[in-house]
Amino acid sequence: MKLRLIPLMILALLPACNREGSPEEGGIYVRRSACPIPGIPAGTGDVTLFDPAGNITADAIDVTATITNVRATCQDTTDQILSTLTFDVVATRRDPTAARTVVLPYFDVVLQAGSQVAAKRVGRVALEFAPGSYRAQTSGQASARVSRSAAQLPADVEKQLTRPRKAGQADAAVDPMTDPEIRTAVANATFEHLVGFQLSEQQLRYNVTR
Repeated sequence: MKLRLIPLMILALLPACNREGSPEEGGIYVRRSACPIPGIPAGTGDVTLFDPAGNITADAIDVTATITNVRATCQDTTDQILSTLTFDVVATRRDPTAARTVVLPYFDVVLQAGSQVAAKRVGRVALEFAPGSYRAQTSGQASARVSRSAAQLPADVEKQLTRPRKAGQADAAVDPMTDPEIRTAVANATFEHLVGFQLSEQQLRYNVTR
């Protein structure tokens, strides 16, 4: 499946950088985290199974599942930054009569600069439906490593982003991210760790058009 990832570059820059301080405290500066930004690519957080498989009408829906409660932890104290995502998968089915196991594939991908795939893995989660139950839930986990050197900003860019800006100075109201060179440097050092269902083209098309 060819991923149709949402254009996250601009959005990614915002949570990667945050402002601290105030003019009264001696200036405003920007602090940036090297940890990958977690998320779910558009159109990949849900999956629908049909029975019969070729029929995509509402009355043929067999199982629906959703990835939810994505939680991220990051260890960034070594040369390799370790990002771990945990998530829940909740599902419902049409026929609750018998016990049933449904196995769904999911991917986790590391993106650099909003669109470059740095790494990708595919895993699976198993949903166990009890007899008489319409609903099942399970959890999953995905880990990825990012080189600190790749996620580190050049020294001159870091200096511009962290320089205190006091009220009254000529550039106090100028956002350094408006500089194209700084924006490009931040984008290249920004990584995202994303998780979603590994969908077929038909499943992805259904998610986009429903």
